[in-house]
Amino acid sequence: MVQPSHSSSGTINIRADADEMLDENEAIDPSSLFSAQELEEIHRMKTSPQLVNSLIDSIAPSIYGHAEIKFGVALMLFGGVHKQTPEGINLRGDINICIVGDPGTAKSQFLRYVVGFLPRSVYTSGKASSAAGLTASVLKDEETGDFTIEAGALMLADNGICAIDEFDKMDLKDQVAIHEAMEQQTISIAKAGIQATLNARTSILAAANPIGGRYDRKKTLRQNIAMTAPIMSRFDLFFVVLDECNERSDYSISRHILNVHRYRDEACDPPFSPEQVQRYIKYARTIKPKIGKESADLLVSSYKQLRQNDCTGAGSSYRMTVRQLESLIRLSEGLARLHCDAEVKPSYVRDACRLLKSSIIRVETENVELESPATSFAASLESAHSAAGEGPAAEQLIQKKISLSYEEYVRISNMIVYQLRRLEALAEPIAPAETDADEDVEMLDPAAGGMTKSQLADWYLEQCEAEMATEPQYHQKRAEIAAIIERLIHKDFILIELKGSLAEDAADEPVLVVHPNYVPSL
Repeated sequence: MVQPSHSSSGTINIRADADEMLDENEAIDPSSLFSAQELEEIHRMKTSPQLVNSLIDSIAPSIYGHAEIKFGVALMLFGGVHKQTPEGINLRGDINICIVGDPGTAKSQFLRYVVGFLPRSVYTSGKASSAAGLTASVLKDEETGDFTIEAGALMLADNGICAIDEFDKMDLKDQVAIHEAMEQQTISIAKAGIQATLNARTSILAAANPIGGRYDRKKTLRQNIAMTAPIMSRFDLFFVVLDECNERSDYSISRHILNVHRYRDEACDPPFSPEQVQRYIKYARTIKPKIGKESADLLVSSYKQLRQNDCTGAGSSYRMTVRQLESLIRLSEGLARLHCDAEVKPSYVRDACRLLKSSIIRVETENVELESPATSFAASLESAHSAAGEGPAAEQLIQKKISLSYEEYVRISNMIVYQLRRLEALAEPIAPAETDADEDVEMLDPAAGGMTKSQLADWYLEQCEAEMATEPQYHQKRAEIAAIIERLIHKDFILIELKGSLAEDAADEPVLVVHPNYVPSL
C-alpha cells in the first residue's frame, strides 16, 4: 500500500502545492476541486448572515471564549496572497501569530487544534528543538559516506503551519536560525560542501509565557517576553491572554470545562463541522483578491497613523516598520478571502487595522491613573456650581484619585481634541492692526478657536448627560473630566494653555488649544 506521507484520515489539505505555485493573476477552477453538492454547501455558508461569527465559533469549539484569537487563527488559515516582484523576490502571504499569556489560558490547546486541523502541520516545543531541528541539518550517510540533508520542522511544514510551543524558552541562537524562514520563507544551507536553498513556505503559530510566568501590565509587551526585536517584527499579530479574576467569566469557563469532560462532543455544537470549514477555506484560497485604489489609500493612511503614534510614544515599544504595512495587506487579503471577495474593500482594511492595533498596542496599556486636578481648577468648578449646594461632596470627589481604562481615556481625549479643532476651524481671522494697515495680512487669534477649562468641562458634561442618572454620577463625571484635562495639559502635552489673547476682551482664565503637531489616536 502507498499513501501520501502528509495526509491523514478525515482531513482535507487546504493548501495544495499547485495552489501556491500559481501566479497571483492566475485563477483556479473550483469545479475541478469540488463536487456540485460541495459547491452548493460552500455557497450556502458564504451567504449566511453571521459568517464571521459562525467561523469563529467553529474554530476550537472546546476552548471557551478567546474570540479575537480564534479570529486571528482563522485569518492565518485563509492567509494572504503570495506574490513575486519583477526581480524575482517572493513576498510571503502566510500570517505568523504569537500568543503570549499567563499559564492555564489554553495557549497550547490552540496549537494542538491547528495541528490536528491541518494535515500538513508540525508541532514542536521550543526548548526541545535546536536550530538544526527547526531548519535543516547535514548528516553523513553511514552506508555510502555521502553527506545528506535532513529536513527540520519548518521544512516538513512546507505549505502548512508550524506550531512552536514554549517559544520564549528557545535559546537565542535557535531563534536567530528561523529569521530567514519567517520572512523570506527559505532555508539556506552551506555545510560540508553542500550549498542549497530550501523552501519553508509555512505560517508560524507560536505560544510563549511572559518573563516571570505572569504578564505584568505595568511593563510593555517587549519587556514582558524574552524575544528580540527582529523576531517580534516578523510576527503579524500578537495576542496577550491575561488570567484575570472575574466571577462571571470564571463561572462560565468552569461550566464549559465540566460539560466538555462530561459530554465530550455533545458539549460543543459548532455551526459548521471541521470538514465544512476545511472545504470552505480550500475554496476561499483559490481566490486571489486585488487591492483597489480606495483600499490602497486607506492602507497608506492607516500605516502613517500607526507610525506617528509610535513616534510620539502613544503606542508601544514594539516599533512599527514596513513589515507591519505588509501585515495589514496580508490581513486585509485574508479578510477578503474569508468573505470570498475578489476585491479588498476598505471595510476589510479597517478591520485588519483594528485587529493589528488591538493585538499590539492595547495589550500594553494598563488603566490610566489620573492625578487630582489643580486646586484652582477645582475651585473654579466649585464656584461655578455652588448654587446647587454641592460644594463639600464635589470637593471630595475631585480630590479623589481616579482610574480609567486606556480605551476610555483615549475616547474622551479624542472628543476634546475634535471639539477644539472644530472651533479652531470655525474661528474667523481678526483685522490687522492699524499700524500695519498698508499690509494686506490677516492674523488668526490663537485663542479664538479655544475654550477655557470650565467651558470644556461643561461641554463634556452636556455630551454625556444621558449617562448621569444620579447626583453622585454627575460629580464623578466632573471629577473625571477635570483630571483628564489636567493630564492632557501637564503630562501628555496635547493641550496648550494660552495666558493671553490678541482680542481685547480676553478672559482671565487660560484658553486651551490643541498642540499643532498632535495627531489623535484611532
